[in-house]
Amino acid sequence: MADPGLCASCVNSRVVRGAQSTFWMCELSKSDPGFPRYPRLPVLACTGYQLTSGEGRERPEDRPPGD
Repeated sequence: MADPGLCASCVNSRVVRGAQSTFWMCELSKSDPGFPRYPRLPVLACTGYQLTSGEGRERPEDRPPGD
């Protein structure tokens, strides 16, 4: 899986799972067309980046293999 960069710790990102793929969606794209819905990874710089507390966040690499 590709390293999501800043998206992994951003409050504005959401993991979207497809049948065979995982995507990182930018929630800011819903209200601001300047943000791509599914940014090219890894995101190394972003004006909308806001660090999340990390509590309750699911990261694909934290899941057991085969899930």
